[in-house]
Amino acid sequence: MRALHRAPETQVLNALLPAARLDSASRDRINSRALGLIADLRAAQGSGWVNRFLQQYRLNTQEGIALLSLAEAFLRVPDADTADLLIRDKIGGADWGAHTGQSDSLLVNSATWGLVLTRAVVGDNAGGRASVLKNLIARSGEPFVRQAVGAAMRMMGQIFVMGRTIDEALARADDAENRGFTASFDMLGEAARTYADGARYYDSYVAAIAATGKHSNRIGHSISVKLSALHPRYETAHAAKCVPELTGMVVALARQAAGLGIGLTVDAEETERLDMSLDIIGAAARAPELAGWDGFGMAAQAYGKRASAVIDWAQALGADTKRKLTVRLVKGAYWDSEIKRTQVEGLPDYPLFTRKSATDVSYLACAKKMLASPNLYPAFATHNALTVATLAEWAGDRRDFEFQRLHGMGEGLYERMVREQGYHCRSYAPVGGHRDLLAYLVRRLLENGANSSFVHQLADANVSDADLLADPAMKILSVGVTPHPSIPLPANLYGEERINSAGLDLADAQQLEAIVHAMTKVPSVKLPPASNPAAVAKAIGVAHAAFPAWDATPVAERAACLDRLADLMEAQRDELMALCVDEAKKTIPDSIAEVREAVDFCRYYAARARVDFATIALPGPTGERNELHLAGRGVFACIAPWNFPLAIFVGQVVAALVAGNTVVAKPAPQTPRVAAYAVALAKQAGIPDGALQLVIGGAEAGAALTGDARVMGVAFTGSTGTARAIARSLLDDETRPLVPLIAETGGLNAMIVDSTALPEQVVVDVVTSAFRSAGQRCSALRLLLLQEDIADKTLEMLAGAMDTLTVGAPGDPRTDVGPVIDKAAHDKLEAYRQSMKSRWIHTTSVPPEGNFVAPTAIRLDKISDMTSEWFGPLLHVVTWKAGTLDATIAAINASGYGLTMGLHSRIASTSERVQSLARVGNLYINRSMIGAVVGSQPFGGEGLSGTGFKAGGPHYLLRFATERTVSIDTTSAGGNASLLSIEDAATH
Repeated sequence: MRALHRAPETQVLNALLPAARLDSASRDRINSRALGLIADLRAAQGSGWVNRFLQQYRLNTQEGIALLSLAEAFLRVPDADTADLLIRDKIGGADWGAHTGQSDSLLVNSATWGLVLTRAVVGDNAGGRASVLKNLIARSGEPFVRQAVGAAMRMMGQIFVMGRTIDEALARADDAENRGFTASFDMLGEAARTYADGARYYDSYVAAIAATGKHSNRIGHSISVKLSALHPRYETAHAAKCVPELTGMVVALARQAAGLGIGLTVDAEETERLDMSLDIIGAAARAPELAGWDGFGMAAQAYGKRASAVIDWAQALGADTKRKLTVRLVKGAYWDSEIKRTQVEGLPDYPLFTRKSATDVSYLACAKKMLASPNLYPAFATHNALTVATLAEWAGDRRDFEFQRLHGMGEGLYERMVREQGYHCRSYAPVGGHRDLLAYLVRRLLENGANSSFVHQLADANVSDADLLADPAMKILSVGVTPHPSIPLPANLYGEERINSAGLDLADAQQLEAIVHAMTKVPSVKLPPASNPAAVAKAIGVAHAAFPAWDATPVAERAACLDRLADLMEAQRDELMALCVDEAKKTIPDSIAEVREAVDFCRYYAARARVDFATIALPGPTGERNELHLAGRGVFACIAPWNFPLAIFVGQVVAALVAGNTVVAKPAPQTPRVAAYAVALAKQAGIPDGALQLVIGGAEAGAALTGDARVMGVAFTGSTGTARAIARSLLDDETRPLVPLIAETGGLNAMIVDSTALPEQVVVDVVTSAFRSAGQRCSALRLLLLQEDIADKTLEMLAGAMDTLTVGAPGDPRTDVGPVIDKAAHDKLEAYRQSMKSRWIHTTSVPPEGNFVAPTAIRLDKISDMTSEWFGPLLHVVTWKAGTLDATIAAINASGYGLTMGLHSRIASTSERVQSLARVGNLYINRSMIGAVVGSQPFGGEGLSGTGFKAGGPHYLLRFATERTVSIDTTSAGGNASLLSIEDAATH
C-alpha cells in the first residue's frame, strides 16, 4: 500500500483501468438506465434545493461566491454593526435583479439568500444591483434586513441539516420524504482544536448512539464518527499517544452501538492520516468484545491512489475477524486542500488523482472489487447517475449492498430504486446547530458545485446527456492516462524558472522515523578561530583582491554555482537539519523549512540573475548604440542572525555573490557551525576561495567588518539597534563611498481579528504565528487584536489550543515549541514574563531543565502599551471595538515598525481597507503570519523594520549591484553605414 501513496498517476491508473472499462453491450444497458435516472433527477429538480441553487448561482460567478461567503460567516457574527457590514459587502454590489423570479424555490428565489424578504418585496426592487439593497434598507431598516438574512441562513440549514439535535434528526428520518431510507447521522463539528473539543464531540457521539438506540424506528440507522473530532493531536508525530487513545474511544462507542443494534462507521480523513486510521480501525475490529458484530464500518476515498489497496486491506480484515465490514466508498472530501498541502510541502507526488475522471475510474475499480469481496458490505456514496447505473448493472439481481447520498442532495436519484426496485439507500445526515452547519455546507456545495461535478453539470442546460454519460475510462484513455496539465508536480510548481525545493513528508511514519534517527548524527564541523579585527581585515583583503576576477566571471557561470549549491544542500539535507536542531535548537519541521528556504534562495537568485544581469539595449538616435548592464559593487559584508542560521545566511551570501560581489560573511556567534558547513558546500559548488570568506565572532568582529572602508555594501538581519549602529559606521568615515545597507530588522507584528472570522482557523493561525519556533522569528505574531465581541470565546479556545502544545527537546518529533536560543535570551524573556504575571491570560508548563520559556498570552490595555519586541513565545492581546478599524490600524502604524501584519475577516471591504492603510512589508489575510516562501511571498519590512528590497523578491539583487551604461557613436569611423544601407521600400 505504501508504494502507491505517491506513485506516478499514470502507473496507478493503468492498473485500475481494466476493472473500470465496459464492453459495448454493458455500456448500452448502463447508458439506458442512466438516462432514466437523469430523467428522474430532472423531474425532481422542482423540490431539489441544491440543483436549483446551482442553476441560479454558479459558484464561479460574483453572486455564487458572495452567497457562499455570506453563508459561511453570517450566523457566527454576534454584533449588529459587523453583521450589517458583512451583508453590504457580500450582496450590495451583485446583480441580484438578474436572478429574481428565476426559480420557484422559496429559498433560492424569494429569499435570494441575501435580500431574503419575500418575492414581492424583492421583486419591487428588482434590477437595481446595489440600489436593491439601498432601497430595501431605506424601506425596512438595517435591523429588518439583518433578521431576514439570518432567517434565510436558518432556512437553508433546515433544508440541509437533518436536525439541530439527534432527537430532531430521528423524528425527521421518519417523515414521508425519508420513507424507505435509513440514515447515518453525522454530528457536525470541525476537527478538535482542544482536548475539551474532543471530549465534547465524544459525548455527542455517545448521546447520539443512545438516542438512536431508544428510537422506535431505529432499525438500520447508524452513526458516523470522525476521528479528528475526538483528538486535537491526531498526527503521525503523536501516533504513539493518539492512536491507542482513539482506539479506546472507538471501541467504547462501538460496544455501545453494538449493544443497541446501531451501526458505527469511521469517517474518512485526509490521506496523511490514512495509516493511523487503519491502525485504529483494525485494532477496534479485533477487540474481543466486538467479535461477531457486523455493524462496524469505515469509509474509503476513491480519489486516493491507495484506495484499491484499502479495499483489499478491509476485505482481509473482515476475513481475519470473521465479520462483514461495511465500507462506504466515497469519491473524496479534501481534494483541493490535499493538492495544496502537497505543493506547499514540496512532496514528490500527489497522494490522489488530479483528474475528476481518474477518480471516477478509481471509484468504479474499487466498487467492482467490493462487490467481489465476501467479507465486505458495500456502501456506494454517489450522486452520479452514470456511476449508479454502472453499479446496478454489475450487481445484477443482488441487493446485499446499499447506495448512499448526502441529505439535501440527489433528490430523485434513488427514490424509484428504493421504493420500486428493492435497493437500499442511506442518507448521510448532518446533525447540529445552524452555526456548525455552515462550514460543512459550503464544503459540500463547493464539492458538488464544481464545474466537473455531476450535480453541477446536471444543473447546466449547456451540458448534454452525452456529456453526462461520457465513460470515465474512455476519457482517461483519450488523454493518454496523463495527470491534469494544470496541476504540476510540486517540483515543477515554478515552471521553467526553477525547480521547487524538495520537502519531507512528516506524516509518513517510516520517513519520520528515518528523519528522527538522522537528527542524532550531527556532523562535525571544523571552525576557524574567532576573528579579531586583524583577522577580519585580512579576510576583507582577500575578498577585495578576488573581486575583479569574480565580477568578470559571466553571470551564467555565477548562477550555475548557485544551482550546484542548491543541489548539494538537498543532497546533504539531513546533515544540515541535524546541525540546525543541535546548534540553533530548531524543531524538525523548522529545520526542514530552513533547508528548503536556503535551496529556494539559491535557485531563485540564480534565475533572477540570468534575467537581471543581461545587457539591455536602450533606444536612441540612429548611429548610436546605448546599453545598460549591472555589475558588482565590490566586497559585501553579510551578517546573519541565529534564528535562521542557514536560510538567511545563505540567502544574503548567494545574492551578493551572483551579483558579482565577493563576500565576507559573519554568522551569529550562537550558530557558526551551520554557517561553516554551508560555506564548505559553497566552495564545493565552485565559489572561489577568495570570493567567499568566513569570519567568526561577535560584536567586535562585526564592527571591524562594517567599519572597513573596503566594504562596499552590508546585508544585515537583526535588531533595529544594531542596524542603526551599522548605518552610523557606514557614514562616519567621510572619505568612504556611500554604500548600501540592506537591513531586515524586527517588528511589533499585529494580527487583527474581526467577528466574521472563523475562531477555529484564527486559533490555529495564532498558535502557529506566535509560538512556532518558540516565537523566535522576525515575522512572529507579537500582538493579537481581537474584536471585543468575540474576545472571550476566542481566548478560551486559544487557551485550550495552547494546552495541546508540546514543549520539549527540538529533536523530538512531538515537539511544537523548543527552547530559546541561549540562557541570556531565556533570562531576559523570563524576567519580563514574570513581571507581567498579573496580566497573564494563559500559560503552559515547560520542562524544568533547559532554556524553555512557557508560551504565554498577556493582556494589555491598549496597543501603545506594546513598546518593545519580545523575541520569544510571548503573545500580547488587546481588544478593539467594532467601527474602530481605522483607528486600530493607525495605532499599529504609530509604532513605527512595519514588518508583518495579519488579518482575519470574511469582509472583502475590510481586507481592502487594511491593505490601503497598513504600513507593513508583508500582510497576511486569513492565514498564518510566518513561513514566507521565496519568490511567492518576498519578505522584508519598512520603517523601523528594514530598508528593502525584499529578500526572495524580484528586486532584491538590484541592491547588491551598480548600474552602468555604455554609449557608442557608431558613425565615428566615417559615416552611418547602417542608415546609408537602408533600401527603399518596395512600391506596388
